[in-house]
Amino acid sequence: IIEKVMLHEQLIEKKRLQGQLEVARQVQLELLPAKDPEIAGYDISAYNFPTEEVSGDYYDWVKIYDDQIGIVIADVSGKGVPAAILMAFLRASLRAATHIGYATNISMAKVNYLLWESIERNQFVTAFHGILDASNRTLSYSNAGHNPPILIKASGETRFIEHGEQPLGMFPETRYHEHHLLLEPGDVMVLYTDGATEAQSPSGVEFGRDRLIHAVKENIDKPAREMIATLQLAVLEWTDNAGANDDVTFFIIKALKDK
Repeated sequence: IIEKVMLHEQLIEKKRLQGQLEVARQVQLELLPAKDPEIAGYDISAYNFPTEEVSGDYYDWVKIYDDQIGIVIADVSGKGVPAAILMAFLRASLRAATHIGYATNISMAKVNYLLWESIERNQFVTAFHGILDASNRTLSYSNAGHNPPILIKASGETRFIEHGEQPLGMFPETRYHEHHLLLEPGDVMVLYTDGATEAQSPSGVEFGRDRLIHAVKENIDKPAREMIATLQLAVLEWTDNAGANDDVTFFIIKALKDK
């Protein structure tokens, strides 16, 4: 009888936790953009592939003007409900800073301090935040410890954008810098989370940055949304369809070639 009572209590607790996860996942899905941004001269798309009910990855875009949008991709430490709550906090803080009109480095500094005040010391967020100006073809950005984006120029030149500072929420006085890129027609920029590069083959070899570049170049002429699907397929094939051990998110910005 005691064993039956204990099993019944465990079942009730399991259902309660499942219910919480379902609510957290639904809230998280509501926080992600409902559609890709539309801005003249660019093809932009992003997508999150979670490994659990609630993802620790996050992406967003915010319309500032008709020719200007704010973008962000982030990876929150941890998983589950705590990560979802932290994601919601990050979203609200960054959106508020963007609408006020702060430069990316000022936004990062303010969000960093807010996070440092509010979260546990073992929590942090890596994030890439940029403002794309279509009229000037420039991307102003700051990087808080996030994976370096891939930039492939129309000429075929490929490099990682390595500029960056400490992740958000680790230290109260971290100073962030704003950098600028010129995105000319034919250029492609790929933002990603480490779930993609750290996905392992059955023998334990990571997918890595070089394979990611190769996959991007193989599909570079496809629309951004299709590129994301093929990149995720490449990761799945590398893991023999087991999938990555961590959440995977891609955010692709393609500067369209002049007709």
